[in-house]
Amino acid sequence: MTFLFDIDRWVEVWVTITRNKIRSLMTCFGVFWGILMLVILLGSGTGMRNGIFSNFSGFATNSAFFITDRTSEPYKGFNKGRYWNMRNRDIESIINNVPAIQDISPLIMGGQSDKNVVYGQQTGSYFVKGVTPGYFNIDMQEVHYGRLLNEIDMLEKRKVCLIGSRINEAFFRNDDPCGKYIRVNGTYYQIVGVVKQRASNLTIGGRGEESVFLPFVTMQQIQNQGDKINFIGISVKQEFQMEQVIDEITTILKTQNEISPTDPQAVMVINLAKQFGTFNMLFIGIDILVWIVGIGTLLAGIIGVSNIMMVTIKERTKEIGVRRALGAKPSNIISQVMSESVLLTSLAGLLGLTLGVFLLDVLNNLLMAQPSTQEVTFFQNPEISIQVAVAATIIIIISGLLAGLIPAWRALQIKAIDAIREE
Repeated sequence: MTFLFDIDRWVEVWVTITRNKIRSLMTCFGVFWGILMLVILLGSGTGMRNGIFSNFSGFATNSAFFITDRTSEPYKGFNKGRYWNMRNRDIESIINNVPAIQDISPLIMGGQSDKNVVYGQQTGSYFVKGVTPGYFNIDMQEVHYGRLLNEIDMLEKRKVCLIGSRINEAFFRNDDPCGKYIRVNGTYYQIVGVVKQRASNLTIGGRGEESVFLPFVTMQQIQNQGDKINFIGISVKQEFQMEQVIDEITTILKTQNEISPTDPQAVMVINLAKQFGTFNMLFIGIDILVWIVGIGTLLAGIIGVSNIMMVTIKERTKEIGVRRALGAKPSNIISQVMSESVLLTSLAGLLGLTLGVFLLDVLNNLLMAQPSTQEVTFFQNPEISIQVAVAATIIIIISGLLAGLIPAWRALQIKAIDAIREE
């Protein structure tokens, strides 16, 4: 421990390293390049992950949607190819029998018919969705004005609506429209909020900023939808497995609607949890590959440092032999060689780490300065975490110790008589 604070020793180490500056610089380059590539590759992988996930960040990662399709098997007197609809009773059964449900919302779609939304003399063709408040915990929306739909809107079957930000831009020039009335499919609704969908590359029934959201029960009643449901969206509590929950809900839907239990087609499922899991595994694989490539490049640099240290030990045979003759302990010889190796690799590695972080920051600033011409992005905020930086620093120090291990052992083999032979 005393050696760490021995200034004279460190000065001696520095003099030894700088005795041949060109060779020391060339030796350090391998370690510098290995750490630089590792940092840039890891930062780029993070940027790609941030970009991809930003396109889906508004959807709950533990969510799924259920849609009806034609049956593919005959069952209980029904022919195959039968069309069927989910109904309100299915929602009640799911809530009562599947404890894993965190949020659930039925959806009914009003379509995007020609000029179906009207304000004064202005008209537009937009998506219309009937949802419950739980929907906004699954497909999250940014609230620009007002509020989201709530349970009171549902209980009182209020004629209220949310409009998307693009509708607000077209009809109200982005001013606050709350309290004003628009006509949707022939019925007037009071605007209570303006929203924009957070996820930029994933939609269910149309983008949120181009949609009108109505209370589910109000839309069913006013637009004569009966008790039919087009979609069911769910999110699942973290402690439950999505696949098991999907099986339970599919069984309920098939049982209540006279569908064969073995029919693989009648209930379609969009398993967003599985898609998010696939993306996570993909980027874990990319990170592992980057670490392998980076460590491999760094290993080449370490071998270079070790080889140069071996040459240095050979050149210093006389010096080391004299030290041994004067009573230098083996620990002194080892610490001298190892400290030279650690200093070389640490300087090179920390320089590579610093330059890598600087280049990632420059790239991030350039990306942020570019005007966004599209909502979908695949690269965003490249960076490395503090944990990765600490891990890289530890790797640098360990690399220095490994690089000096064999040269230090070789130095221990030098005897005092070798110094005389060198003469």
